[in-house]
Amino acid sequence: MLIGSPEKPAAGLLPSTQESCRGPWVLFVTILGSSMAFIDGTVVNVALPALQSALHASVQDIQWVIESYALLLASLLLLGGSLGDLFGRRKVFAYGVLLFAAASVWCGLAPSIGSLIVARGLQGIGAALLVPGSLAIISASFSEKERGRAIGTWSGFTSITAAVGPVLGGWLVEKGSWRWVFFINIPLALTVGATLWRIPESRNESAKRSLDWPGAVLATCGLGAVTYALIGAPTGGFATWAWGLAGVGVLAGFLFVEAHSSAPMVSLKLFRSRDFSGANLLTLLLYASLNGILFFLPLDLVQVQGYSATQAGATLLPFILLVFLLSRWSGGLVARYGARLPLTVGPLVVACGFALFLRQGIGSSYWSTFFPPVLVLGVGMAISVAPLTTAVMESVPASEAGVASGVNNAVSRISGLLAIAVFGLVLSAGFNSSLNKSLPDLQLSPEVRQNTDRERGKLAGMQTSDSRIRRAVDEAFLYGYRNVLWISVGLAILSAVSARRISAKHAS
Repeated sequence: MLIGSPEKPAAGLLPSTQESCRGPWVLFVTILGSSMAFIDGTVVNVALPALQSALHASVQDIQWVIESYALLLASLLLLGGSLGDLFGRRKVFAYGVLLFAAASVWCGLAPSIGSLIVARGLQGIGAALLVPGSLAIISASFSEKERGRAIGTWSGFTSITAAVGPVLGGWLVEKGSWRWVFFINIPLALTVGATLWRIPESRNESAKRSLDWPGAVLATCGLGAVTYALIGAPTGGFATWAWGLAGVGVLAGFLFVEAHSSAPMVSLKLFRSRDFSGANLLTLLLYASLNGILFFLPLDLVQVQGYSATQAGATLLPFILLVFLLSRWSGGLVARYGARLPLTVGPLVVACGFALFLRQGIGSSYWSTFFPPVLVLGVGMAISVAPLTTAVMESVPASEAGVASGVNNAVSRISGLLAIAVFGLVLSAGFNSSLNKSLPDLQLSPEVRQNTDRERGKLAGMQTSDSRIRRAVDEAFLYGYRNVLWISVGLAILSAVSARRISAKHAS
């Protein structure tokens, strides 16, 4: 699935001579700028155990470290693309890089978990400006003949940065501090800023002058309220669920506004296409299962299995490399079999990968316990990604391709936003249920039991010197994590079933 919203080149496309001179600069800047957001999307998870310990944060707190970024990015992604069309793609991209860099400095210097969460939200706003702008700049700067190769180059290099990010981030956490994970963005931003003047400005002259601010506000508030309710459910009362109900109401209002807006952020008429709605339903289910697992896996590896941050960061490297190396091959499957078959087989393979994670225990070997499911996940997602992108792009007229790509991108991010909240609720419930059964057998003193109960919110991040409590905590985490894995298996299977909504047409 392509990140961003490729669209028709703007009027005044560069002549071929200028294109050949400035083309490398366009790719250099857009790859570096996009890499900031892509690295942040993978590297921060590796730092979660360390920052949880350093800032004495609960699991709910570190969920918000991820969710505040995802919420603002998902809600404002389409608006960010519209701003670039209207006011200039280079200008909006530059503002996105500047805001993202400033927020990264704030993240790295954050004195408390609350400050970090706010800074992460600002990072999400910056990413919403620069992510759609990167592909839009490429589309506007290259001729139709050269555009496909340019986008392929962009996609390849950003995939490499996504693969290197967790390993580099884990090494920085292990050798320095979790704060250095956020400082990675500073040299990238400075390099982008120093070369941005080489990029030609472009805009969509036919773009409507009005922006869907009501839609953006309603989407952000609605998703934020629902996420708050889901994350706060384990400790919250009626007021927490009231927030959730209010969020659902606001999202209903968002759909009403989009249906009656003259310039909607999300064109609901796109969903009249059976292929488009089917592809987005598959995206929602498949990426929910994947993103939820990827959030908790580093906590399992570091806090339960005893891996170093570098080892945890390297664990998913085979997964990312397989998706990168096999995507071209899986794209060829569409021409031969159509999108439906690989989008049925791929998610089923992903479900098998999740099921293989269920074999783990405490102190499990990487090569026998984690490496096989990571490989299976990589193959499954490699089979799925390119056909899913193709299904989305071919489900709508060419004039709507950019909007369709942006909507699908937003759906994938919203799925992760909601999955982390829901999976956290499930894992916490399982953790507390298991721990409640184990603690009475340990015959702890009232004081030790009180301290243990006070630390429950940290789950496997709980600090204790009692080996019996440590064992009970680790087993409780794995019990809750297995419940999450079973849900992911179910979601992946449902995503395969949803592929039946996609037509079976193919090129051969």
